[in-house]
Amino acid sequence: MKHQLLVLLLMVAGTAVMASNNKTMEENNNKLAVLWTSGDPDVAEKMAFMYTYNAKKQGWFEEVVLIIWGPSAKLAAENEMIQEYIKKMQEAGVKTEACLYCAKMYDADKKLAELGVDVKGMGIPLSEYLKGGWRTLSL
Repeated sequence: MKHQLLVLLLMVAGTAVMASNNKTMEENNNKLAVLWTSGDPDVAEKMAFMYTYNAKKQGWFEEVVLIIWGPSAKLAAENEMIQEYIKKMQEAGVKTEACLYCAKMYDADKKLAELGVDVKGMGIPLSEYLKGGWRTLSL
């Protein structure tokens, strides 16, 4: 009898944990992480930024984060049009983050920080977005 009760308790606890994890993922369905890696200004302006900005501004997603990773860090640090668009997205409520190590490779970390971008190690935060059920778009 004790064994059956223990098995029943473990099953109920496991179901509760699974339900909790599913709820977290469902809550994050309205969150978007855009992983911008391209150094091409046309990709930035005509796809990555256009969609990211409107996803927040138009309310398509409740929470939107733009992650600057790789060659996009160099472009963001050097191109004034890109910098203006980043500011516009920030004003609309888009959270901006950048991979510290990528930014350092391009000597862009200080400029990105001056733009108000949260420059930090991004391996763990990106993994948390992915594991947490955020919608992701990689460009």
